[in-house]
Order: sequence, then structure tokens, then C-alpha cells
Amino acid sequence: MQEQREENDSCKEMPHQPHVVSLFALVGMSICAVMAVTALFNNNVFLTSSLFFASFIYFVAYFVYKKYDNVQLSSAIVLYSLYLLMFYLVYTGGVEQTGPLWVYVVAPVSVFIHGLKRGLIDIAVFIFIISLIMFIPTDIVFHTTYSTEFKLRLIFSFSTVTFLSALYEYSREKSYKHMLELNFKYQQLAHIDPLTKLSNRRNALNILQQEQSRIERNKEALSIILCDVDHFKHINDKYGHSAGDAVLVELSHLFNIQMRKQDCISRWGGEEFLFILPQTNAENANVIAEKILLKLNKYALNYNDEKIKVTVSMGIAQFDGSQSIDAVINNADNLLYQAKNSGRNQIFPKFENNKT
Repeated sequence: MQEQREENDSCKEMPHQPHVVSLFALVGMSICAVMAVTALFNNNVFLTSSLFFASFIYFVAYFVYKKYDNVQLSSAIVLYSLYLLMFYLVYTGGVEQTGPLWVYVVAPVSVFIHGLKRGLIDIAVFIFIISLIMFIPTDIVFHTTYSTEFKLRLIFSFSTVTFLSALYEYSREKSYKHMLELNFKYQQLAHIDPLTKLSNRRNALNILQQEQSRIERNKEALSIILCDVDHFKHINDKYGHSAGDAVLVELSHLFNIQMRKQDCISRWGGEEFLFILPQTNAENANVIAEKILLKLNKYALNYNDEKIKVTVSMGIAQFDGSQSIDAVINNADNLLYQAKNSGRNQIFPKFENNKT
């Protein structure tokens, strides 16, 4: 069984981000509309038009997200329209030269939408452009003039806000990745046996349910092998429980070597293992089981300078499409005990033509 893990390296992938982007679009649309109305009452027609246009752009961003569920496009519209609005406010000064005071919104929005690395690159470009706007001589390009002290303090204070925003975003991303790692570990604990690293009983039952549905659709064969370590209590009593654990781990490795990619091995409980063999009838499952027995008969585990010989007994059952999962497992369990009662180190049922 192959483990799959999805890594989310940017805040764009965080589940709550699309909702925050849509909320920001709504807030931006509302604030710009209110400011436009205020500018209209102050008879500033050009500023009124610009703010109404910005409000419309934010509405477009919200519409794109709600109508087409396109988070990337909506985020880009929100962020870069914000940049353009800030450039405009710095260039014109806004109302009584208070326009530049809005630039502090840029830092947290940038790192939130684009993540820490790209967000900081965007902010660096933003600082360069507003510095160019403010410091370029008015005889080259006409713009609102600010005192040197104001311009320097604006850039320094904005840089401080950027640092704090970056620090917060770094902590947020790190916490989110840590949460993903914990979630993955909990999923592993829920589906993987901690000792052998095989599927546990719960996961094996889930796989069997999925395979049963596939059998009903495709009418393909599926067999299971229930395997039990012979005289496992004797191993624990003679060599200690640590030796017993070492035997189970070593058997897991040996079983994995013999299995195909589509097969699943699980620790069914204690010293029992369950093999799930898709697209395999009972006779072919017997071939696999014979190979395992042959391998074990030539193998001994080295543990604390002791050689521990291990054998297993196996019961094989095949799904016929009408049986329940419990019925097939019970069938395999009964055959397993027939193998044990017949002297152990055996497979039931026996297929004479497959004997090695």
C-alpha cells in the first residue's frame, strides 16, 4: 500500500483563504463606494470617478469568485487593483494629502494572498514604485508634493508594517503546515499499524468494502489469505516480547517483497496478517502463499545472536460476489485453523497442482 501525502506550501491553498478574499472584495467595494460619495459631496469629481471605478473593480472580483469559483483570478483582481488605487492616492494625495495613509493595507493583504515569498517580492516592487512617485521631481512628472520627512517616515513605517505582516504570515504558514503534519500523523495512526507499518484491521476492512463494490461492478475475482504465525507464544516466552515484535516486523518486510503493487497486507490482530489480493482467484492466491512458505522455510531471523525459525499457517478464501465480507473472513479463518490442526506450516485449501 502506497502512502500519499499532499503538501500545501502557500497560503493560497489554505481552506479559508477564498472566503477571506471574497470578504475583502466586498469590504473594498463598500469602502471605495463610501469614499466616492464623500468625495462627491466635496465636489472632487475626478476622485469620485476613480473611487467608483475602484468599487466596481472590487465588485468584479467578488462576482468572479461567486460565479466562476476562480479564486486565483479573483485574488489577482483584488490585489493589483488595490496597488493601482494606492499608486493613484499617493500620486494625487487624495483628500488633503491623506491618500498615502491607506498604503498600510497593502502589506498584510499581499502576504496573505500570495504567501510569504511572493508577497514580499510584490511589496518590494510596490515600495519601489511609490518611492519613485514621491521622489521624482515635479518638473519631470507632475504629482502631489510631500515633505522629505513625510516621505521617509511613510516608507520606514510601511517597511515596519511589512516586517510585522511577514512575521505573522510566517507564523501562520508554519502553524498551518504543522497542523497538516499532525493531521497526517493522526490519519496514519487511524489506518496504519504502528509496529509493522502495515494497514491495520480498520483500514483493511475499508479496502475490502471498496473491493467488494468493485467485484459487484466488474465481476472480477478477489481472494484473501488469513495468515497466523505458528507457535508465536512460544517465541515470546523463550526470547521475550521484543523478539516477538522483531518477528512481526521482519515478516512484514518479507510479505511485502512477495506482494504485487495492487495487493494489500494488513496486521489483522496480534500475530495474524490478512492479505487482500484483487483480481486473484483462490488457486492463484495459493501460488502466492506457497512462495511465502518456501521463503520462510529457508529463512531464520537473527535476534541477539539467536536464530529464530518462523513458520506460518494460512487459510485462503475467495469472494464469489454474493458473500458478505464477514462470511469470507470467517471462511478463511476456518481454513486457517484446519491448517493449524493439520500440523501447521500449511495452506488450506490445498491445490495439489501448485505444490512446489
